[in-house]
Amino acid sequence: MKKKSSSKPAFFNLRVLIASVLCLFGVVVALVASGVFSNASAQTNATQAQAQEPKAQQRGQMIVIPASHADASRPLREQLQEWPPREKLGEEHQANLNPKIPHKHQDGPDPVVQDSFFQRLINTPAVPGPILTWDGIPFPGVVCNCAPPDTNGQVGKTQYVQTVNEGIQVWDKITGVSVFGPVAIRSLWGGFGGVCETAGSGHPVVNYDRLADRWVVSQSAIPTGSSVPMDECVAVSQTGDATGAYYRYQFHLTNDYLDYPKIGVWPDGYYMAANIFDTAHTAFLGPQAFVFDRMKMLVGDPSATGQTLGITGGPTEATFLPSDLDSSRPPPIGDPNHFVAWPQGDPLVYKVWAFHADFINPANTTFTLEATLPASAFTVLCPTTRNCVPQLGSATNLDAVADRLMFRNAYRMFPPGIGESLLDNYTVSANAVAGIRWLEVHRTNGGNWTRPQEATYQPDTTWRWMGSIASDHLGNLVLGFSASSSTINPQLRYAGRLVTDPINILTGEQHLFDGTGSQTGTDSRWGDYSDLTVDPVGECNFYYTNEYYDTTSSFNWRTRIGYFKFTECTPAPRGTAHFVVTVCEGGAPLANAWVSVDQRLYGATIADGTYDAILTAGSHTYSVSKTTFDTATGNFNITTGQTTNVPVCLSGATPTPTPTPTATATATATGTATPTATPPPGTRATPTPRARPTPQPRP
Repeated sequence: MKKKSSSKPAFFNLRVLIASVLCLFGVVVALVASGVFSNASAQTNATQAQAQEPKAQQRGQMIVIPASHADASRPLREQLQEWPPREKLGEEHQANLNPKIPHKHQDGPDPVVQDSFFQRLINTPAVPGPILTWDGIPFPGVVCNCAPPDTNGQVGKTQYVQTVNEGIQVWDKITGVSVFGPVAIRSLWGGFGGVCETAGSGHPVVNYDRLADRWVVSQSAIPTGSSVPMDECVAVSQTGDATGAYYRYQFHLTNDYLDYPKIGVWPDGYYMAANIFDTAHTAFLGPQAFVFDRMKMLVGDPSATGQTLGITGGPTEATFLPSDLDSSRPPPIGDPNHFVAWPQGDPLVYKVWAFHADFINPANTTFTLEATLPASAFTVLCPTTRNCVPQLGSATNLDAVADRLMFRNAYRMFPPGIGESLLDNYTVSANAVAGIRWLEVHRTNGGNWTRPQEATYQPDTTWRWMGSIASDHLGNLVLGFSASSSTINPQLRYAGRLVTDPINILTGEQHLFDGTGSQTGTDSRWGDYSDLTVDPVGECNFYYTNEYYDTTSSFNWRTRIGYFKFTECTPAPRGTAHFVVTVCEGGAPLANAWVSVDQRLYGATIADGTYDAILTAGSHTYSVSKTTFDTATGNFNITTGQTTNVPVCLSGATPTPTPTPTATATATATGTATPTATPPPGTRATPTPRARPTPQPRP
């Protein structure tokens, strides 16, 4: 808005002069602050529409980001469903631009291309063909009318959920029968108001929080007055039913272009990585890590915040992904989230970053380098363009997205003595075509991270890219990917290895689904990611989703979902703890009580006061608490394949922990819970009224 000029010069009026100096000083201070927040990508947008939003606050080096808005939704299945007629979708268009990351990589001969001696094993399947496949959400993605679809999905206890640009759908995970959708992701945000409801811009990700049995659905949004995504909309389901109600949050994360946001689930937070560009999306500013308060978001607390230490390293720093928990075994107590970065430097290394979040004392939050692991040389694919993957019957080459790690950075905790594993992959040039470099990062008993496996999978002249990698509970590994060449249409394939196979070898390539068409035009966009996840029940079945075409055309993509398993995998020895939490005075069900198991926050009770945790067989401790209530602690046993009932009651605002009644197993279980009157070591004492409870140690 223009200011009106004064008819009298300001320097003739001392008071006006003083006011002007003070005003100028204020502007300078504001600009300095703006520079700090812009560099950290966490200040509020300087538009009138966002002037009333809560401001990010800097605590030491850490910036705390309050939710711009938060609420609890109606069940998704009862929301106003959006799927507008095709004629109202507007022109077909490219989704978010996803600009190329400018790496200064020195190419070199690849010494870890899978040895040709083992290529004969390709015809000896290590992993069988698919058990079932079905079609996922097709173009136009409900409302997006864009490409690429950004295909991803997750498997839960009974459901499979897929999100694309900009749609969501839910299926029965065994039969592949749709139980809800597809609808626009913005349907989930109906009645929320603001840009999450009206200006969702894609980059969708759905995560399954297997400790809590909740769904986490996120996508970016464009604030009023901006032209690029700057906000993140995060919804956490209130139960394990993805068609039910959600707790919804909007966070303003940056004043720059927020690109390629990817979330990983961890016991203390929902961690996110993003690539930050200027608003013209021409200058890469660097990677940035964020974390959101999982503890508060599980119960819909509107005071939940995000945190960030700003852009890491600047434009020369390699991008990274947060670790995403795959196993029912949680990481060690107090373990930070582990971000793994694309290889960089000379000599070439993989950086592993430790993000340690402290939501009680944000100044104690840290993002530090915890390991640099050797990376083998490789040649970058498509160094000047990403559009180089050929396909049958089309002059359009496809986008290889070969400048970053591909979704996800899969974390698994194995039984004691075996250790922890992180699995990652990215696309390289191998034998003059696209191949997939995959790696395992491992540590045992809290020791140092090592890199026991690293190989490039490229057994022939077919181009392979757009990978996603994970392992089952035994350590058997699968890599899913797209495959194409000038003689075939793009296909969905996967290859695997048993934990007993020679290291660095994938065998038994299988076809999940073969496309019968190729893409023309569409700005060559493909992907931008796919998703391989593991069933939390049994931890054997792999679920994979990716895109394909059924006819050679432009802007007419399809997606496919399928699952399969190693025949050698038997279900993990797990049982269920069924918590029933009530108010001691009167016995009413107590919703939104936090439940910790073995000193780690697992989940929270739902409306009927219950919470189910899938746990390893053996003895466990628990701690249950809620704001203005006391904390109850105790012990219980889990038997494989059985359910143990754990009844707990809490008294309101009592000064000391109240021992719970003896928790008894169901008729089919053999274990009995033993109550204790004192918290296990490291458990915080009973909270005072109005104080925030901490059911497990929070650093």
